[in-house]
Amino acid sequence: MAAIYKICTAMEWREAESAGAYRGSDVDCRDGYIHLSTAEQAAETAARHFAKQSDLVLIAVDAAALGDRLKWESSRGGALFPHLYGELPLNAVRRFDPLPLDADGKHVFPKNLA
Repeated sequence: MAAIYKICTAMEWREAESAGAYRGSDVDCRDGYIHLSTAEQAAETAARHFAKQSDLVLIAVDAAALGDRLKWESSRGGALFPHLYGELPLNAVRRFDPLPLDADGKHVFPKNLA
């Protein structure tokens, strides 16, 4: 099953683990859905919205587990992005990885995004 990704702060993720679900960042709450990215979109999302921000995690999510609450909608330049309407249940999460910065301030992604 295909994975989609959420980038968030480590603190937001710890709160989600305590609450039993991820309810979204301030931006997600303002927009009314949780912003997600495909493997191909994740690096640009990090560079555009989280530039040089440390203490981030990359959450790999099983897209199929989200059911009809997952919508693919046009965004940046007409590309389709996954948006989750509702909270992200922890049982849909495959794994999470730290998203450190390299010496140039760019995020270092795990090698095995798919």
